[in-house]
Amino acid sequence: MNRQELNILSRRLRNVLLQRFILFYILYLGIGAGGFACVYIYYHSRIWYGTERFYSVVHFVEKLMYPLLLVYVTGGALAMGIVFLRRACRYLDEFLAASERLLYGGEREFVFSEELEPVALYLDTVREKIRESQRAAREAEQRKNDLVVYLAHDLKTPLTSVIGYLTLLTEEEEISPALQKKYLSVALEKALRLEDLINEFFEITRFSLTHLTLELSEINLTRMLEQTTFEFQPMFADKGLTCELDAPPDYLYLCDPDKLQRVFDNLLRNAVSYSYADTAIHIALKEEAPYLTVTVENAGHTIAPEKLARIFDQFFRLDAARGTGSGGAGLGLAIAKEIVELHRGTITAQSANDRIVFNVRLPLHPTEEESLIKS
Repeated sequence: MNRQELNILSRRLRNVLLQRFILFYILYLGIGAGGFACVYIYYHSRIWYGTERFYSVVHFVEKLMYPLLLVYVTGGALAMGIVFLRRACRYLDEFLAASERLLYGGEREFVFSEELEPVALYLDTVREKIRESQRAAREAEQRKNDLVVYLAHDLKTPLTSVIGYLTLLTEEEEISPALQKKYLSVALEKALRLEDLINEFFEITRFSLTHLTLELSEINLTRMLEQTTFEFQPMFADKGLTCELDAPPDYLYLCDPDKLQRVFDNLLRNAVSYSYADTAIHIALKEEAPYLTVTVENAGHTIAPEKLARIFDQFFRLDAARGTGSGGAGLGLAIAKEIVELHRGTITAQSANDRIVFNVRLPLHPTEEESLIKS
């Protein structure tokens, strides 16, 4: 039941109460009119004597018939109005009691009058949605807390190494230039890793507090993919990876270039992290009307379905990322999903037979009016 259906139900309840009030009031007036008519006819159908038992009563009624009719009509209307007002207030009390149980998380089923049964069904649906939202919020908070613990541990590891090697350089009076260079190199490497982790903390803050907005321009999408893959060459070389790009030459596309490049950057970074060493990463750009499809495929451990279903969640990281030394904050794919959806597209992931495939589908001919959306 949606808001419109609730409004319809509200009007129906008002109509039911009004119809019942009118029906009972007409019945009440009919009974009263019949009673007064019987008294009137009975009074004038015979000759009365002052000594008869009911003469005084019948005479009193006949004499004050119009004032009594007025009292009967107005008194009945007032009494019935009070009765139906109390019924309406009972409906309101039932709704308020149910709302309070909904607010404070009561587990009991909602009990309403027969006329309000649809409201009970609606509130059951609302309560279930609230539970799902609360459960999702708790899970997101738990993932975030776990991530903070992980990052705190990860921060400590390179920091300990930096302090250890710098301490050796300070305490060792006679140390060869080659060993000094080695210690400094390791300390620099760990310091750079420390910088990456600190940047991830800022990434979490930015993702939580800011909203993404698109700034569109027409770009050469093929060149963007070529440039992105070129920038990853050092990372490819570290794991012995090769990258194969299959794209039409000089493919022009209307998009937000900075944000879309971030999508491909995150997908490639993910592919590098989860690829087997000495394998190939395949990137394909092709038209599949009415969409433009970009596919990023790599060879890596098959991702379990339950983890694949959460791979675009904020702060979610696969266990394998912990051992790579390059596992991110678990925001890359979540941000990529948001950017793609801002472009009115979709992003999906599949994994089977030691293959991991990400598909980005974007509208072939987006208009500026359709794409300029704020999250």
